[in-house]
Amino acid sequence: MEIIVSVIQRAILQGTPLLFGATGEILTEKSGNLNLGIPGIMYIGAISGVVGGFFYQNSAARVQPVPAILIPLLCCLAGSLLTSLLYCFLTVTLKANQNVTGLAITTFGVGVGNFFGGSLIKIVKSDVPYLALVKIAKAYKTTLPFAKDMGPIGQLFFSYGFLVYLAVILAVAVSLFLSRSRAGLYLRAVGENPATADAAGINVTRYKYLATCIGGMIAGLGGLFYIMDYSNGIWSNNGFGDRGWLAIAIVIFATWKPTMAILGSYLFGALYILFNYLNVPMRLLPLIQMLPYLVTIIVLVAVSIRKKRENQPPASLGLSYFREER
Repeated sequence: MEIIVSVIQRAILQGTPLLFGATGEILTEKSGNLNLGIPGIMYIGAISGVVGGFFYQNSAARVQPVPAILIPLLCCLAGSLLTSLLYCFLTVTLKANQNVTGLAITTFGVGVGNFFGGSLIKIVKSDVPYLALVKIAKAYKTTLPFAKDMGPIGQLFFSYGFLVYLAVILAVAVSLFLSRSRAGLYLRAVGENPATADAAGINVTRYKYLATCIGGMIAGLGGLFYIMDYSNGIWSNNGFGDRGWLAIAIVIFATWKPTMAILGSYLFGALYILFNYLNVPMRLLPLIQMLPYLVTIIVLVAVSIRKKRENQPPASLGLSYFREER
């Protein structure tokens, strides 16, 4: 029983950054914008939170839980927002190619993150190649006080920091917004056929900007969670891995449904840590570690084969809208 609980807990922690990224990208893609810059936005969200947390931790005589959470959180949202605005300006206003722009944003985000991360490490004159924000991370990892008294149930459901629950809440909220609200209907209309939406009086540019910026801010929280909660406040350059790309793959796995992204994120999280629990020869471990990527390929093939319209991406995904061609 303890092993099962441990696997589920670690899968949830591994899957939470993916869930933030997938939820943000689903909201973005519903507007017709294909933002391959999500990995870079998550990276900038992480380093923005680290910068805010670093200066607070080093300037405060005593680290208080509320500002320790709010300052990195607001910095993360601000950094993610600015990067998303840059993407929107290039793709929505200037009509630049979305694929190229997204890849450029990812490269830019990783470069900016490594530059500022490396600079902070040099400021503290650390003998190790990483930066530790242990006091800030403690606030993010605070769990519900009664979790320990509830046995396995408490461990499974109540033993996480607040960002884990926020990720699920946001996924459900985005799902309800897209399916139950008038604004969600307008957003889906923009993603399917922006010319028709424009003719119906819907402001296509506004919806694209809002969906992409809010989606980017949600994705940025995935980077913040990875550093402040999963990594215990430890920043190391290039330490985020490929989670941003897996988040984009989960969007396809979930067939653009945020609630399905919850399942997909935790499944991929379990595949990430599965090799730690299998008693196999060392030479086979690399094959086990390939499982998330193998599943990604299988999912992409399966979704491509399926022809159900409700499981397909928005019809105008990745296409710039030129109003004069309406």
